[in-house]
Amino acid sequence: MTAHAVRLESAGASVTVVSSERAVTDWSARYFGPWWKAAEVPAEGVCAGSLVTATVDDSQYDSAAFAVTQAPHTSTVYARAQLLVARDVSAGVIRAVGPEQGLAYRSEPGTGRLDVIGRDAEGVATATARLAREMMRGQLLRDGWAVLHASAVVAEGGRTVLTFGSKGAGKTTTALALASGRGLGLLANDRVFVRPNDRGGVDVLPWPAAAAVGLGLLEALGWFEIARGRLEGGDALHPTQDERVTQALLAGDRTPLWENGKELKTQVCPGQFTSWFGVPLATEGEAAALLFPRVEAGAAPAEEETGRTLGAADFMSGATEDRYPDVLGLVGVDGGGTEAARREVARRLAALPHHGVVLGHDLGANADLLAKTLGL
Repeated sequence: MTAHAVRLESAGASVTVVSSERAVTDWSARYFGPWWKAAEVPAEGVCAGSLVTATVDDSQYDSAAFAVTQAPHTSTVYARAQLLVARDVSAGVIRAVGPEQGLAYRSEPGTGRLDVIGRDAEGVATATARLAREMMRGQLLRDGWAVLHASAVVAEGGRTVLTFGSKGAGKTTTALALASGRGLGLLANDRVFVRPNDRGGVDVLPWPAAAAVGLGLLEALGWFEIARGRLEGGDALHPTQDERVTQALLAGDRTPLWENGKELKTQVCPGQFTSWFGVPLATEGEAAALLFPRVEAGAAPAEEETGRTLGAADFMSGATEDRYPDVLGLVGVDGGGTEAARREVARRLAALPHHGVVLGHDLGANADLLAKTLGL
């Protein structure tokens, strides 16, 4: 059976995904895209470095699941589902099975090898990409990077604008207004890797993830009909997207959808920003300015005074990643980087220009105000 392989690379970290299922490697290539330089490579002879093998096979899944349940194991919650975990300390192997998802895993943290086995290609593809990202994260964190809760866009010369705020503050709105309205490279929509450099600054790398874009914002960006046309043509957004959002897009219904006070949004994969909407993606930059926006319906975009500075909540940590605890030993350190790295990043970012802005729902006016504020 023919095997396919995709390699991910960023700042010296690399992981290769290998599978006989083209859908699995295609998903990793599409999901990580240019952000982590995802590229197809020959599968023959892939043996060095971090490696994820992905298999879709009922009988192999049954055997892997049986091996876990027959060994001493513990139960935890991973990706909002039960996960049974069996550790063979002497062999340096961690086995696990998620019965609800029909997925099994075999991890060798010491060698950087991970096997993913499941019953269906979509489930295996999604899990493989998520865990390949965890392996990349582990390599970057062990190399001195930390993780910030911020969006980022990159201007000429690598100058990177970081936007901070809690959920709903406008990080994605700000990043997409600048990327789509001013042609800046989109580096990340919700979190970034950061590391002090030898020039006294802070280098920034992307954290690939699907971007949650509300139907109203999709319309304001001029992307609603593009997305609708793509879906009608058989393309798909991220599989975690609520089916009601998909149906609203297909029906041409731009009315925002809400459930229990939470807006249901489209889930745009990284590669789709470019292939669907023509937004350039950046792969690296150096922090140049910090933005602290707030979105107010009907507001005229304007600068405002801000006393906001970075705090502990602006950095990600293992505790904030409780949906994906490191039960397979893929990260090996705190999920947000070392305390020393976070402290030095915060000190250096504190010296950069800080801008407070209030944004309305007119994306063009927002982009104009942001460009003026940042001197773009």
